[in-house]
Amino acid sequence: MSKEKPARDPIVEDARIDALEERLKSAREREEERNRPSVKGADANEKLGNQVLGHLLGGPLGGALIGWVIDQFAGTSPWGLLVMLGLGIVVAFRNIIRISGTRP
Repeated sequence: MSKEKPARDPIVEDARIDALEERLKSAREREEERNRPSVKGADANEKLGNQVLGHLLGGPLGGALIGWVIDQFAGTSPWGLLVMLGLGIVVAFRNIIRISGTRP
């Protein structure tokens, strides 16, 4: 190795590079902020789906329970259960059709 001086001086830091790095950093931060999901919690479609599921489960189960109670007190087994179960299904589908016509 020789102790000669190199032909070129080392490159000093350029202010333009620092400014470019700062602009790139701020652009990345803005892009991350823009791409971050803005919806917190359930959206309208998820709420509507849960409402439909509640009607599909609650109508028949509620009707069956009320029909079973009627059968126990009136002694009309199984007719109270069947009538109220059918009524619960009809009410559940009526409610689903009613809420599906409205916009979320």
